[in-house]
Order: sequence, then structure tokens, then C-alpha cells
Amino acid sequence: MLNNIGLLLAKRAMLNPDLEAVVDVATDRRLSYSQLNRRCNRIANALLELGVRRGDRVALLQMNSVEFVETFLAVAKIGAICVPLNWRLVADELAFILQDSGTSALVFGREFLETVAELQGRPALSGEGEGASNLRHYLQVDGETATWAHDYAGLSEGASFEEPEVSAGGSDDLYIMYTSGTTGLPKGVVHTHDTALWGSLTILVTAEMRHADRYMVALPLFHVGALTPLTANIHRGVTSILLRAFDPSQVWRLIESEKVQNMLAVPAMLNFMLQVPDRDQVDRSSLRWIMSGAAPVPVSLIRQYAEMQLDIHQVYGMTETCGPACLTTPETAVRKAGSTGKAFVHTEVRVVNESGTDVAVGEGGEVWIRGPHIMKEYWNRPEATAATLVDGWLRSGDVATVDEEGFIYIQDRKKDMFISGGENVYPAEVENVILAHAGVADVAVIGQSSTKWGESGFAIVVRSDAGLSELDVLEHCKGKLAGFKIPTGVAFIEEIPRNPSGKILKRLLREDFPGPAAE
Repeated sequence: MLNNIGLLLAKRAMLNPDLEAVVDVATDRRLSYSQLNRRCNRIANALLELGVRRGDRVALLQMNSVEFVETFLAVAKIGAICVPLNWRLVADELAFILQDSGTSALVFGREFLETVAELQGRPALSGEGEGASNLRHYLQVDGETATWAHDYAGLSEGASFEEPEVSAGGSDDLYIMYTSGTTGLPKGVVHTHDTALWGSLTILVTAEMRHADRYMVALPLFHVGALTPLTANIHRGVTSILLRAFDPSQVWRLIESEKVQNMLAVPAMLNFMLQVPDRDQVDRSSLRWIMSGAAPVPVSLIRQYAEMQLDIHQVYGMTETCGPACLTTPETAVRKAGSTGKAFVHTEVRVVNESGTDVAVGEGGEVWIRGPHIMKEYWNRPEATAATLVDGWLRSGDVATVDEEGFIYIQDRKKDMFISGGENVYPAEVENVILAHAGVADVAVIGQSSTKWGESGFAIVVRSDAGLSELDVLEHCKGKLAGFKIPTGVAFIEEIPRNPSGKILKRLLREDFPGPAAE
């Protein structure tokens, strides 16, 4: 039998039909695995009746919902390829992805009707290839259905709930997930049924997951940090608590009311959760751990949660790895605060220098990752694929160090590192120090050109204390950082720009604060 991700749901529904599969918080819907599988089969058969076939691309422009989950799995069952769309993108950005992927069907939520209507009416991009208007099918979820779209609920209700014929799996493409495009145009990361299955397996045998756990899905499902855990939840028989959008106050309330045992949250989300004034009145005794990744987790944040008797397990991974690469364990989460741990069970990780040799203890190098869950390729980007996948290793572009016990510490992206007076400076290290100041809510550090040093650091800070000054920040760094690492200037803004996975958009900050550095 082919490994097909959609069949994980069918198997779980057969084994545990009455186990709660999903809780859609926004609509207060609760579905068992049996109910979810029947709904999934209906939309799978409805797509087949529309003419969607194996290898066709089906895009999803939806908030976290039952419909997103069932459509993703339905597309998998019929051998089509899912294209999850970042709903924060504007029409031009979405049009590029739809054209680049060759998408033929789009399933969208009612809140995106205006954007999709614009896509539906526009011609091909720059007269090249098929534009967004060449989509063959539009399926609208909820709301008054547009005249040019199919009613999702109507199509689903009229279709059979029997299992569709499964004709794809294994090394066949499962989804194309476009990177955030923080520099240049986004690239489509291709994962197969096999890579997704191994992504799930390496999580389930490394992280402390239990059958019938209740897992909060707080990241958007168009992100690998939510889609891979969702797959693992179905694989293991876990209940997924779906948040439509992140609300820190709601998260604490749901931890109590839904008896949440585990979740994943990026560092910015953890920071927002700490700022909820009544968080200590919530019963959080069910919560065993929170994974956190997408950016290095500040040590101060890990310690604040430890004081609340909550373990933060730092995870490191990428869209290209289907999520997993490294993870701290319950035994090391606090002792090795600041580390992202060691490689997952079915994963190999090296930190190498420019010649491809493993670095010495404490020396910075690039992270290379290998495993059966690594992406197949970048969609239609053979040169980018060849530059990233070399001799079976994925070259991450991330810089890390390794300690004497083999624990890995992510420093920064290679492109975000700057050189001051001949010394490498990793902004994440400086940000970690500045975030420990009680008056700082958020921070980003960039390099600015310097006639004296080549480059110098510049800190962009969000205050939690209105009285915080530039001098306060710089004085705080003294004695905690080498002189060449201390920023030469500070600016204050209302919000640090981030992409949906929580990564700081350094490109935008470099445009807003071009320098030169103060000498």
C-alpha cells in the first residue's frame, strides 16, 4: 500500500472512530475522527466530480478551520497537490504563487472574497503563461457564494462519503509550500507523501507526544509549523484545537477549558502571552510543554516560563525540512536554555565551516541537515534546488555553534550576520541580551555601514517602559557583550515587522534604518 497522508485519517477513523479529532474554536464545532473522515471523503469526491485529478494543484486560502483540515487531507487522498496560501499576502503576491504553481482550483474563505474576486478578474501576469484568471474552479467556504464560485458546503453535502480511490502516495508530490519571500520572490518547497510521513515520524519518536493528547494549533495552517504537527496529531491520535487566529488571552483560557497538553508557539507569541495580566489566574496544570521555534528563543523567556513551571522546548527546523531538525528534551530544556538541542531521531545535523569540515566547540558554522523528511525540490527552480541540496545534505544558511556535549546553538541567518572590525556579530545574540532588560518588549538588531569599523550594530526597540532611553539600552549591554557587539545606536518603534512564522523582517528594517552608523 502506498504511503498516502490522507489515509492516516482513514486509518485513525477506523481505529478510534469516537476520539475527538478537531475542535474548531471560532465556530464551536467538534468532530470525531469518524466524522472528520466522512467530511473529508465528501469533499474529495466532490473535487473528483469537478474534474480535479492526480497531480493537479489545489490552493487553499483559508483561516484555520475544519474546512482547511478536511480539504488538505481530501486533496492528499485523490493524489492532487495542495498549495497552502499565506492569507496575509496581497493579490499581486497570491497571483504570482498561483501562476508559478500552475494551480487549477482555489478553495477560499468568505473573508477573502474581495481579494479572490480581484484575482478572478485579472489577466495573465505580464502576458506570460497562465494568470490567476485561468483557474478552472473556485470553491467558496461560507457566506453568500459569488456567482463565479461553487458553494463548498453544497458540493460537499451532495457528494459520497465513501473512500475515494487512492492512486498516489510515496514519492508523489503532496504539497507546495511557498517560503515567506523575505528576500526576492518566494520559492515553492515541494514535499511528498513520504517526506511528510517521515516528518511526522521523527517528531512522534523524539517529542513527548501521547495518544489522546490535546494539542493547540496556534500557528496558521499555511505554515509548516502547524501543518506538520496537524499531520502528526492524526498519525498519533491526538486532538487538534484549532485557533482561527492567535489571541494571547484566548490561548490561556483555552489551555484551561480544553485541557491542552502541548502546543507550538514562536517566541513573539510567548512574549505576548506573558503580557496577559490575568494569566496566573488560569489553571494551566494540564500543559506539559510548549515547543518554540522559527527564531532563537531568548534565554530570559525560557527562564520566565520555567518560573511558571512550564517547559519551553526549543525546536529548530525549516519549511525545507518539513519542520524538524533539532529539539531540546524535557531533561535538557532548562539546563541547556538557549540551545536548540540535538537532531531529531530520524535526522542528521552537522555544523560545518566553509570547507565542509565539522566545526570545533564554540566555533560558528553553517547548519547542514539530512533525513528522509527533507524536501524533494524547489518547484520549477532547479538552480536553487542544486544550490541548497548538495550530496544529500540541505544547506540551511543558518549559523550555529556546538558545545562540548554536542548541543547546537543557533546564532542567526548567514545573511543577517554582519562584520564589525573584522569580528562576526550575530544579531540574535545581541537581541537576546537586550530583551532581558525589563523595559524592552521586543527588539531587532541590524548592521549599518561604518567608516571606522566596516559595520556596526543598530538596535530597533519596542518599549514596555515609556521612559526607556537609548542610553539605558546601551548601558544595559555593557559587561554582557564584547564591545564590538554593542550597538552604536538605538531607535524606538511601535512594532517589529515579522513574517507569519514570527521571523523578523530584517530587510524592511535595513530599508527603514539604512545608516550610516554613529561613530
